[in-house]
Amino acid sequence: MRGSDRPLAEAYDVGVLDLDGVVYVGHDPIPGAAGALAKARASGMRLAFATNNASRTPSATAALLGDVGVPAVAEDVVTSAQAAARLLAERFPRDAKVLVVGGMGLRQALRAAGLRPVSTASEKPVAVVQGYAPGLAYDLMAEGCLAVAAGALFVASNGDTTIPGRGGTIKPGNGALVQVIRAATKVDPIITGKPELPLHRETILRTGAERPLIVGDRLDTDIEGANNGGADSLLVLTGVTDPRTLLAAPPQHRPTYVARDLNGLLTPHPGVRHDGAEYACGGWTVAEDMSVRGDGDPIDGLRALCAAAWESGGNGEQGLAALGL
Repeated sequence: MRGSDRPLAEAYDVGVLDLDGVVYVGHDPIPGAAGALAKARASGMRLAFATNNASRTPSATAALLGDVGVPAVAEDVVTSAQAAARLLAERFPRDAKVLVVGGMGLRQALRAAGLRPVSTASEKPVAVVQGYAPGLAYDLMAEGCLAVAAGALFVASNGDTTIPGRGGTIKPGNGALVQVIRAATKVDPIITGKPELPLHRETILRTGAERPLIVGDRLDTDIEGANNGGADSLLVLTGVTDPRTLLAAPPQHRPTYVARDLNGLLTPHPGVRHDGAEYACGGWTVAEDMSVRGDGDPIDGLRALCAAAWESGGNGEQGLAALGL
């Protein structure tokens, strides 16, 4: 992990934020998130909200953000559906037919890109695009299978196998639903959502970001997507990733910064100092045997512990208890 002498909201021009697990969980706001984002905006950071959710339109997502105290307009939201629509618009002529196995978010994105959404294979679509939608019908997936088997390009908005449900439960995500067409046709889809590059590219094109900071709670989508796009990232611990998972992260899942929550945008981040066999950050020091001593912000200790574990390949889990994490 790197340090930053300046608050991250001042060091980066655009914060690209994931939603569930970062700004809210389900439809419940994460405490302090709205206030932190308001302060980040006041310090000059522009905010964009990038989501793998292809079922909601940008306007609907902006309205949901407003409900949790984060003012937003449709132009602030970038979706995997928009990334899929751009990919298809760059490959096929205007008004080309695309069979939609999904909801209104995909259909609206395709129309905005100059493509024509259709619902049956008999209309001979040039492509099939699939995205999660509640109540997705078997008949529609069957039409998608027929079109892909006939040679239509197969695109999926994202490959997330699960999505969060109420009360900490999980439900099948688009990555699970994609397996129906994939198994029936033996054709792998092109994925446009995180961690693949199309959504990252879409975000940069729409925001004009020169120095973006990707903010998320998932290592295998948000952080890997940032690394794939060559961008810096901030992991917040308000969602699915806990300190133990972070310690064990492979290189492609390692963030530039870590914070408890979005207030991490508002402060400098001390760097990790490496002296011989010891790693230090803030008031904490991690020894060669992964023991931890010191005091201060436990997140500083976590930064040092991650650096030590990632460099040596050691198991730093015993240090988490000393940090109270």
